[in-house]
Amino acid sequence: MDAPVAVVLAAGKSMRMKSELPKVLHDVCGRPLIEHVLDAARGAGVEKLIVVVGHKADLVKETLSGASDVTFALQAEQKGTGHAVVVCKDQLVDHNGPVMVLAGDTPLLRGDSLLTLIEAQQGGAACVVGTADTQANFGLGRIVRDAEGNFQRIVEQKDATPEEAAITEINTGCFAFDCQPLLVALEEVQPNNVQAEYYLTDCPAIMRQNGLRVEASCSLNIDEAKGVNTRVELAAVQRVIQQRIQRELMLSGVSIISPENTWIDGRASVGRDTTIHPFSVVSGSASIGEDCVIGPHAIVDGASVENGTVVPPFQKIG
Repeated sequence: MDAPVAVVLAAGKSMRMKSELPKVLHDVCGRPLIEHVLDAARGAGVEKLIVVVGHKADLVKETLSGASDVTFALQAEQKGTGHAVVVCKDQLVDHNGPVMVLAGDTPLLRGDSLLTLIEAQQGGAACVVGTADTQANFGLGRIVRDAEGNFQRIVEQKDATPEEAAITEINTGCFAFDCQPLLVALEEVQPNNVQAEYYLTDCPAIMRQNGLRVEASCSLNIDEAKGVNTRVELAAVQRVIQQRIQRELMLSGVSIISPENTWIDGRASVGRDTTIHPFSVVSGSASIGEDCVIGPHAIVDGASVENGTVVPPFQKIG
């Protein structure tokens, strides 16, 4: 069996972001939004990443050009998520193993959650749909199960009946497929929906109708399903990732006196027994040694700070 591959959907525009910059390139704690998704996939053991580009494709390619495990597929005309995977066919036709499909605008995904889906697929399912449970289900695809709790289909918000709209188990947009059955199912997808698009979400039901095993795994939390469509949502996911960054630093031996009043770039490193005082900013690929004192109101901008250094209040280094 081949190592897992991931298809990451990143062809959309930034209409609701009110931006000329492609949505997936907006900054989240010092890195483009999509890079957080790619890291989550790598954390699940994915060795090849196919990024589907469209809007300002050259800019997305340029931004990710330094990643040797990333290739690209062009979706020149956006005809839905199913069509986005179809444009990757040439890169998938010889693949025999798991293929994940992920949204490029979901930076809160975690590698261990994605690994759970891959392991379930490798256990014999043709498809595993990653789901989460939430009362805040508006706009999200609902997971329809039969009386015994077995997966039946995914229904999008615009196509849902009132009964289906009340379902709280939702599609997170994360899938783990057996690659070859996926390619077969994609040939059967039809744009029979309000949007007249080719939905990837039709594939699990098609596979089930073809006698293949399909599972829905409620193994993700709702935060991981949160996509970024507006700058309000961008700020919200940035707060979560900033909390993760600071938590890891504190667990490694760094004291952050007031986490809510401190900002640390995801590319930065900070040594143990260093104390960061309120209203300080550590940006870029800053490297702060051990036993340092930063601030308050100090800025370390991409600089290297030696062990034992005190950066006084209102000082900037870098």
